[in-house]
Amino acid sequence: MHTATRPAYAPQVPLLDVNRGNAMLRSDILAALTRVVDSGRFLNGPEVKDLETQIARVAGTDHAISCASGSDALLLAMMALGIGPGDEVIVPSFTFFATASAVWRVGAKPVFVDIDPTNYLIDPRRVSLAVTPRTKAIIPVHLFGQCADMEAINSIARHHELYVVEDVAQAIGAKFNHHPAGSMGHIGCFSFYPTKNLGGFGDGGMLTTRDARLAERLRLFANHGMNPRYYHQVVGINSRLDTLQAAVLLVKLQRLEEWTVARRQNARRYRDLLLAANLGASVVIPNEQEGYDHVWNQFTVRFTGNRRDEIKKELAAVGVGSETYYPVPLHLQECFQTLGWRPGSLPETERAAEEVLSLPIFPELTPIELETVVAQVTRACLYGSRVAA
Repeated sequence: MHTATRPAYAPQVPLLDVNRGNAMLRSDILAALTRVVDSGRFLNGPEVKDLETQIARVAGTDHAISCASGSDALLLAMMALGIGPGDEVIVPSFTFFATASAVWRVGAKPVFVDIDPTNYLIDPRRVSLAVTPRTKAIIPVHLFGQCADMEAINSIARHHELYVVEDVAQAIGAKFNHHPAGSMGHIGCFSFYPTKNLGGFGDGGMLTTRDARLAERLRLFANHGMNPRYYHQVVGINSRLDTLQAAVLLVKLQRLEEWTVARRQNARRYRDLLLAANLGASVVIPNEQEGYDHVWNQFTVRFTGNRRDEIKKELAAVGVGSETYYPVPLHLQECFQTLGWRPGSLPETERAAEEVLSLPIFPELTPIELETVVAQVTRACLYGSRVAA
């Protein structure tokens, strides 16, 4: 086999580099952490409330409720909406595990639907066909930084009187027809995992809503169902965002808009260079649809012709990072076998899982690094691994 070798002049390009972004804010972050340490208020400090206020502003909602992770945010949404055994919740299969696991953990049934192959987002037409008398909610995932078609999804939800819970883990700051992600459903669920567009120094999450009563229930369930102290109205969980995480996120939130602009610029540059490379129909380049403000948590390219894994290996061999999000659709995961899904059930989801590859797009990516990625992708596509003559 012939394998590409990395030219001596070509830099290695990581898929992600959280340290670059953190390094620029090091002194501000350390000062913020020192203030929390000196205060001794490691839980429920003023920074937590301040962050909730600012995230509500970003999301365009009246309320934001912090919690311990994006996964907990989804779980708390299910609990607060009273979803449980006997209920069904419509979810995409092409998403991170937490979207469906939250449904499963409250005893409800995740009902997987296929995606629109042009954008990898849940297909509203499939959603409409999946509704049954047992359906209680829809969880659209704003995947890779682009909102799902919330106009169509909300229309379906209104017609069938369903809840809508937005999974905004990858899309803080994104918009659909000028409406911010997290403001268009009953509840929005955010993640502050370190690799997100707004990432902390560990796990963290946030829920957003316009409904004051629902906000109160979410806060109640996140605090053991306790109000007042030691009096428990419901059985909740312990899911708090600690003050240290809130302090870090407040510092980084000031740069979110700047980072989003950089991601969008990187995406445009990728598109220009990949189109100029003239790689043909075997490479499908992502784009931003009209009416959608994409924040590019991932830049995900589709490689057809069963070449994705080969190209990923070629890129690794020359020091270019990439990742497959997601190699195994949720409906084919072992833990959900009892639901009866089989290969071929969701053809667009399964095809995407075999063909997509995400390339580096973090805000601090340099022009030389981005050009290196495109050059190596082009090289892998045109000359990749082959059997020697």
